[in-house]
Amino acid sequence: MIIALLTFAIAGIIKGAIGSGVPVVVVPVLTMLYDVKLAIAVLVAPNLFSNALQVWQYRQHLLPLRFLLSFAVAGGAGIVLGTWGLVALSPTLLSLGVAAAILLYLIIKLAKRTATLPFTVAKRIVLPVGLLAGVLQGAAGMSAPASVTFLNAMRLERPVFIGSISVFFVAITLVQIPALLSAGILTWERSLYSLAALLVILAAMPLGARLGKRLPHRWFDRLIMCLLATIAIKIVVDALMA
Repeated sequence: MIIALLTFAIAGIIKGAIGSGVPVVVVPVLTMLYDVKLAIAVLVAPNLFSNALQVWQYRQHLLPLRFLLSFAVAGGAGIVLGTWGLVALSPTLLSLGVAAAILLYLIIKLAKRTATLPFTVAKRIVLPVGLLAGVLQGAAGMSAPASVTFLNAMRLERPVFIGSISVFFVAITLVQIPALLSAGILTWERSLYSLAALLVILAAMPLGARLGKRLPHRWFDRLIMCLLATIAIKIVVDALMA
């Protein structure tokens, strides 16, 4: 229990600083302590309410509405597919696919650090990326390898990134809740755990927000890359030990 509480607090600090990172931190730890279904269910309230708060805070710093709507709708469709995968498909195969996507992105970033994904190109691929992010969120509880990687590649300013990624997270969580209920994964007991996790994360977010405002853009970029690298390492290790 203490480890879980510390994990939520750390996740809240990261969320406040960079606008994402809660599933990245929480899902691997809770999966290790319990199981992936519980990890995904417990994150429902934090994903919904903490991101809704950040949408409001950064409402004046969002990407164009049409772009965000396409991203969110595709993500919602992916949630449905991913939740089915959570129940029916091999988690090892899905996890290795996530790790491969992360590693490919990191290789590209390290090989050409000045590369930026133009908005004109991002508009063309927003639907498949959103769908992939939704599938990953539904099946593994972490859309970051697709969603965070995508927006981070656009090299957005911190407020634009936080507001836009939060809109996406709110949208897919609204779809995920009924999907988890219909699959019997989100129970009343897990809902109470989820609300408790939300309180801890919300309490830690202001500290993260203050730290985030002091970070130069290059630190922000490196922090995202470190988070993604951590995800990849964790996924590969779990797959090898399975």
